[in-house]
Amino acid sequence: MEIAAAQVYKLKKFIKEIESYRGRHTEMVTVYVPAGYDMVKIINHLSQEQGTASNIKSTSTKKNVIDALEKMIQHLRIYSRTPEHGLAAFSGNVAEREGQSDVRVWSLEPPIPLRIRLYRCDKEFLLEPLRDMCEERNIYGLVVVDRRDAIIAFLKGKTIIPMLKTHSEVPGKTRAGGQSAHRFEKNRALAAKAHFKKVADYMKEQFLGNKDLKGIIVGGPGPSKHDFIAQGQITEDVKKKIIAVKDLSYTEEFGLQELVDKSQDVLANEDIAAEKEIMSKFFQTLATKPNKTSYGKDEVKKNLEMGLVETLLLSEVLDEKEIEEFEEIAQKFSTEVRMISTETREGAQLKDIGKVAAILRYEIQS
Repeated sequence: MEIAAAQVYKLKKFIKEIESYRGRHTEMVTVYVPAGYDMVKIINHLSQEQGTASNIKSTSTKKNVIDALEKMIQHLRIYSRTPEHGLAAFSGNVAEREGQSDVRVWSLEPPIPLRIRLYRCDKEFLLEPLRDMCEERNIYGLVVVDRRDAIIAFLKGKTIIPMLKTHSEVPGKTRAGGQSAHRFEKNRALAAKAHFKKVADYMKEQFLGNKDLKGIIVGGPGPSKHDFIAQGQITEDVKKKIIAVKDLSYTEEFGLQELVDKSQDVLANEDIAAEKEIMSKFFQTLATKPNKTSYGKDEVKKNLEMGLVETLLLSEVLDEKEIEEFEEIAQKFSTEVRMISTETREGAQLKDIGKVAAILRYEIQS
């Protein structure tokens, strides 16, 4: 499921608000209620935990845990049913001085359905499931290939996910006795071609039709990777997705890691390229159909509030309150929001023209 920019911003802000709180002991309560789970069962479980907490030896810790659980239970009773995507809830005593009590509770329906049910009492809130939702969802295909072996994987964020591997029947370089050099090389070439065909079919199976796939990176030792691409067995729609070919020292799992390490420049440039593409579209539209664009905070906000904005472009140099305000309005009208850095010439231009710009749904009268 894709998360809108406004949802990501809201989630990051929520995490930032509560991640700094620490308990003096294991007294900060984290609860994750999965989508579709009965809230009453969660409340009953927390009531049981209150009874268990009465056995804690430290008087102050016992009081803080029981109070946090009570605050959580009272909060969860507000919900007549579990929210569609589940609920992440947190409670604890956040008083700065020991012996004082300031028990607070926070909750959030996440933008992606929760699949975990969790109760945790620790010195800090458990926020990893929410942080994971903030990660970049772009996916890249990885292919490490030579004449003998191949492995195909996905790269999601910083995680390599191997999908399948295959081994060829290409004979070694030493031919069997009595076999002519010509026939031997012909057999090797045929076996390599069959191997490459199989890898190309696997690429089609794994990559074709994947809407989240931003590109494919191919690597391998020696010239085999270039031979593989040149033979024409890769489906044209898949071949168009190849954004880089890298020379490697390894194959298999070691080769995948090496391929990612050697592709950091490509991956960074891909993000910049996407940013440059949308900004170029804005400036091209500004030049040819100026009434289909707007820029500057006041003008863009006016068009945004009227539901006229198709794509909202926000410079990363805006302060958080301004970003949040623009994104909240955009969410009401299903407007696409793009955050733009100042690392590109186009991004610097956006900063210069007021930090906010928009491509409108249609031309309007000036």
